[in-house]
Amino acid sequence: MRSIIYLYCAILFFASCDKIITLPIKDNETKVVIDATITDQPGPYFVKLTRSINLNETNIYPVIENGIVIITDNTGIKDTLKYAKDGIYKTKLIQGVYGRTYHLEVNIEGNKYTATTTMPSKVYLDSLRINTFAFNGENQYSIIPVYTDPVELGNNYRFIQKINDTLDNNYNIFNDNLNNGKINQRPLGRGNKDISIKNLDLVTVEMQCISKEAQLYFYTLSQQTGGGPGGGTAPTNLPNNINGGALGLFSAHTSQITSIRIPKF
Repeated sequence: MRSIIYLYCAILFFASCDKIITLPIKDNETKVVIDATITDQPGPYFVKLTRSINLNETNIYPVIENGIVIITDNTGIKDTLKYAKDGIYKTKLIQGVYGRTYHLEVNIEGNKYTATTTMPSKVYLDSLRINTFAFNGENQYSIIPVYTDPVELGNNYRFIQKINDTLDNNYNIFNDNLNNGKINQRPLGRGNKDISIKNLDLVTVEMQCISKEAQLYFYTLSQQTGGGPGGGTAPTNLPNNINGGALGLFSAHTSQITSIRIPKF
């Protein structure tokens, strides 16, 4: 009985001892974020420079206004970009041509960051096809981009989808590992489950032919975050093609945009 009483008192003692433990969270090192894009559409093209933020800070990413940004290509064109606003620098001379190689150099406060990318050949988007399927007794719709993948292995694609005026936040990143040389039959997914494609909706799709480095970057990003196009700053451990310790990506890709309206079935 005495042992039981001692055990009961011990339980009461430890149960009454509440202590709040605060774990120290170290600030992560802020880094330069470079978002640079060249397409096969008429310029100008843009490079955006910002800095990442600490975990305990609000999602306002400081812009970099004092950078020196230079893009050259393998034909000898050299373009020193002009600062516009909000951390955005724009080109004056460089032209986006598939098959051409581009070199980016960014200098910020004595630190240099470089990247090189080659724009892939263009695979033409023939049309958009409506895929209809039943779910919970109702018709649901998805979009299939119709294009023929070339016989050569190693093509990579990114699709950005907009439903009416709403940008879908899903990363639709394709390659030709399974359908090399075939007509695409794969529908686009939707990242936001609250977005549905309905009768009379206008769906706009941009098809990009991207490099292998860009494919790996966006695929990894899709596995780490739910934020798609237009999201926040890049996570710190994404594979990229920028040398010098910066985050982000230098992408040269083709671009095609087309739309389809869902008929009233």
